[in-house]
Amino acid sequence: MLAFLMENAGTIIVLVILIAVLTAIVIKFIRDKKKGKGLCACGCAGCPSKDMCHKESNNS
Repeated sequence: MLAFLMENAGTIIVLVILIAVLTAIVIKFIRDKKKGKGLCACGCAGCPSKDMCHKESNNS
């Protein structure tokens, strides 16, 4: 088992880094969504999908 880890250390390190980066991105998307922010940085004014991101409640 130790030999396998030593032979593949570079691949394992890259994999761990990629998993950490992807996890951080997903967590940021979830936090932004809970805060009501969109997932893109371009703004929502001209976005054809703005209704899917920011559904307004009609509880007036």
